[in-house]
Amino acid sequence: PGRIHHCMRSIGAAERALELMCKRLNSRVAFGKPVAAQSVWHERIADARCMIEQARLLTLKAAYMMDTVGNKVAKAEIAMIKVVAPNMACQIIDWAIQAHGGAGVSQDFPLAYSYANQRTLRLADGPDEVHRNAIAKLELARRIAVAQDVDMPVTRGC
Repeated sequence: PGRIHHCMRSIGAAERALELMCKRLNSRVAFGKPVAAQSVWHERIADARCMIEQARLLTLKAAYMMDTVGNKVAKAEIAMIKVVAPNMACQIIDWAIQAHGGAGVSQDFPLAYSYANQRTLRLADGPDEVHRNAIAKLELARRIAVAQDVDMPVTRGC
């Protein structure tokens, strides 16, 4: 439950960063037009929305699995959200900081503090590498089990 809670907070932090980024991009003018008119920001905004929704859905799946089949069966999904949610939040907050320029790292906006929180979360309950290792081991074990269950030939090359 703690990891679900932290991941939901990461999603909330990313939502807030996206909101602040859009507000700043619409209000800031460079070279005679809003910064939001630059296509690089369109791409970042779209990517941010996609990343938030992906993290949200994976977190909901993990929570659902914890409720219905238990933590042991959901351990891969729990590890995945622990990697995905804080990384997603860090990326979106970083973009929001960039949109704010020097103000993004000042105390005038919550972005620097939020980034520090999310970056710290990537270390809590084990760093990303530990969780990625667990995910890979579970995936490899699952693939070996599938191959043995259906007696699939192991192929090499093309």
